[in-house]
Amino acid sequence: MELTNWAPEHSDALRDYLALGMSYSEITRAINAKFNTAYSRNAAIGRARRMGLAGDDRPKDWARLPPKAQQMSLHRLRERYAAASRWFGPTFERVEIPKLRCVEIDPRHLSLFELEPGDCRYPYGGDEEGEAITFCGHPQREESSYCTAHFHLTRGPDAAPERAVSAARLRIVEAA
Repeated sequence: MELTNWAPEHSDALRDYLALGMSYSEITRAINAKFNTAYSRNAAIGRARRMGLAGDDRPKDWARLPPKAQQMSLHRLRERYAAASRWFGPTFERVEIPKLRCVEIDPRHLSLFELEPGDCRYPYGGDEEGEAITFCGHPQREESSYCTAHFHLTRGPDAAPERAVSAARLRIVEAA
């Protein structure tokens, strides 16, 4: 006897449904509904093969069940659930797009190679294809890559420094 997780009544139902000419998809839906299981179509096919029921010897002219009653159309479903959909749907309000701030600073337009270690790295240009990218070049704010004006433009006036610097104490330990 072959070990399987199919109960005998499930196998009997599979045999009966195959005799009625149902497809494996229909069979698994019916068995899952009847026995509250979760068999897949492939599981039903495999079980039928192990039982010797599946194969090319199954007649093509077996009696078919009449088609299911016509399923509810999408239009009818929308009508049925229209009232409920209003409860869960998001509500959108018009929001004015804020105007972009502009910095009252005249950039030096330095190339990447012309930048010195303490220069502002706020980029300008590069929007168009082939347009050169230049940088502000004014003195950087302490612990930032940008000058004060560009720092406030990108982060806001109360923002923390770009990098959090921590001082860790180091102890020298001799190797053993």
